[in-house]
Amino acid sequence: MPGYAHSVGGQTWRFDSLKELMAKASPARSGDCLAGIAAASDAERVAAQMALAEVPLKRFLDEALVPYESDEVTRLIIDGHDRAAFAPVSHLTVGDFRDWLLGDAADEASLRALAPGLTPEMAAAVSKIMRVQDLVLVAQKIRVVTRFRNTQGLRGRLSTRLQPNHPTDDPAGIAASVLDGLLYGNGDAMLGINPATDSLHSICTLLEMLDAIIQRYEIPTQSCVLTHVTSSIEAINRGAPLDLVFQSIAGTEAANASFGVSLAVLQEGYEAGLSLKRGTLGDNLMYFETGQGSALSANAHHGVDQQTCEARAYAVARHFKPFLVNTVVGFIGPEYLYNGKQIIRAGLEDHFCGKLLGVPMGCDICYTNHAEADQDDMDMLLTLLGVAGINFIMGIPGSDDVMLNYQTTSFHDALYARQALGLRPAPEFEQWLERMHILQQREGRVRLAEQLPPAFRPALAQLN
Repeated sequence: MPGYAHSVGGQTWRFDSLKELMAKASPARSGDCLAGIAAASDAERVAAQMALAEVPLKRFLDEALVPYESDEVTRLIIDGHDRAAFAPVSHLTVGDFRDWLLGDAADEASLRALAPGLTPEMAAAVSKIMRVQDLVLVAQKIRVVTRFRNTQGLRGRLSTRLQPNHPTDDPAGIAASVLDGLLYGNGDAMLGINPATDSLHSICTLLEMLDAIIQRYEIPTQSCVLTHVTSSIEAINRGAPLDLVFQSIAGTEAANASFGVSLAVLQEGYEAGLSLKRGTLGDNLMYFETGQGSALSANAHHGVDQQTCEARAYAVARHFKPFLVNTVVGFIGPEYLYNGKQIIRAGLEDHFCGKLLGVPMGCDICYTNHAEADQDDMDMLLTLLGVAGINFIMGIPGSDDVMLNYQTTSFHDALYARQALGLRPAPEFEQWLERMHILQQREGRVRLAEQLPPAFRPALAQLN
């Protein structure tokens, strides 16, 4: 394949491959520096971005960044590409595509039709030459709507995953967090627990507990225990009341192998979940989590930059028609996203690329305690993603996950985003909140009830 070149300030920069060009064009982040593939200077990065803008979109169908013969994710991307859907933009360069996305022709309907015709590498490439406002503006045009027991992704809606983790999986501690979250209007995306143990008995116990809460209060939501997909399959075989099937995924076959999964294993989990027929409004039932840097941390990135690897994970996700996909943006640590600036940019890139590819994106707006970031950075990313039309965020007591030991968004943060941006919960869940007297219409606005709703007083008495 021919190389790529561009001149900046009288100096010509040359890039031997599309893979190298993509890596050098990426906005600066610590993970690409750690991998030794980042631009050596701002001038080189600008030259790479300008050269990338001139690359025809068709080139990504001819020059695979990860070899087709040795990677099943590449084969999934290439073999599943919809050329008819791609046709409206097939004549464009990456730069032309950016201009088209920002124009009026790129509306909700045309972007929905285009999604099957885009590869992750195309989405990643155009994101690299976009400003923050571009990523927000285009993403807010796109709606990816999914259904299980309620409807996610509608315009003007923001959902939350109520995450009641506990360091010992104590039922009373989990129940207290669930009650607290529900009273702040959280939990419409799911009630989702990261278990402290991989014991199948414990996993089944947690699934039964969450199902009992949902059934007792007739909550139009779904539950998930974030265990390995093979454990979910075994829990289904044992008759556990499992709603959503979870798995962490990445953008290369080798990285997925480090998680102990393949496309065939994911297919088995998907079919096992479908067999239960627990959805009342739809059958989107897979819940995937991703994160920039996962392929690098597994030494499975093939020299591809971490943001492009992340976008490739969305091709895996969309193949299984997921209910939700969550980029856990700052969780892997400062080795991959060093500070608040890099975390904010990465979260917006992930949301943009996922939505462009037709994936129902959410974001765990988070950071580890050794990163150069704080809650002000998370407030900025939360606000930007709210404007951009994110499907869901996390809701955790006090923003501090006491089991996973990282900082994320709280029940209060979700309330802020909804109030400041005029966003509402999923419609079925919103009706339930009103019926349970958790939300009340006052002075033309929806507000939280000032007193504990009667239906929850027995539960609070039991916890006390």
